[in-house]
Amino acid sequence: MRASPPASPPPNLPPGAFTRAGFRRGARAALGLTLGLAPFGLVVGMAADARGLSLLETLLMSGLVFAGTSQLVALELWSDPAPILAATLAALVINLRMAPMGAALAPALDRLSGLRLWGTLAVLVDNSFALMVTEIRSGRRDAAFLLGASIAMWVVWIATTLAGHLFGAAVRLPPGHPVFFASVAALMSILVPLWRGRSDLLPWCVAGLLALGAQALGLGAPWPVLAGALGGAAAGAARDRRRDGAREAGRP
Repeated sequence: MRASPPASPPPNLPPGAFTRAGFRRGARAALGLTLGLAPFGLVVGMAADARGLSLLETLLMSGLVFAGTSQLVALELWSDPAPILAATLAALVINLRMAPMGAALAPALDRLSGLRLWGTLAVLVDNSFALMVTEIRSGRRDAAFLLGASIAMWVVWIATTLAGHLFGAAVRLPPGHPVFFASVAALMSILVPLWRGRSDLLPWCVAGLLALGAQALGLGAPWPVLAGALGGAAAGAARDRRRDGAREAGRP
């Protein structure tokens, strides 16, 4: 029996490409990460139930916010009456890290406009960002890949938070239970495809040290996350600028 030929790489697409094939490929690529994030969604759903949120309120929060870390921080702040302003500001500060992410995706997104651009950015999360960065580094810049990956993760996120809320009343996990490490483990796993070698060591170390420093100073959430995200992004930008300057100086 003749062996089937190897799959050909995606064709070189013009800037601003947004194809159905890219959308489907992004959704398939996201499956592995979404399954790993399932325990995180269950934790958020159970935390929402413990705080007294109804099923509808939990689904609206997950569907509109779609950011596990921000949702957990908001739930930690939740009380009666609900501190809406404080929870909103906490989620906003944590999600400010999306700003440098959007800039990093410019090679794929800078030719988009309208609903395609803003709809894709609206569902951007850390995991789909990591997948898209890997795509860009491979020379593939179909922006629909990012949308497909994000939508697949959004659907799984809604389903798992729904399941977590439904089972929250029946399953009361004690603090420190291993399932609560799921979110940390999932976020750590997405660092693997982003690692490019020793050149990434500086911004990663800066981000980690700043986050740990903010935590040691007693600054609660979301300041460690924000300090690490902005500090690491600034260190990476400075590194890239210095490297580009060295390349220009070496030209004849």
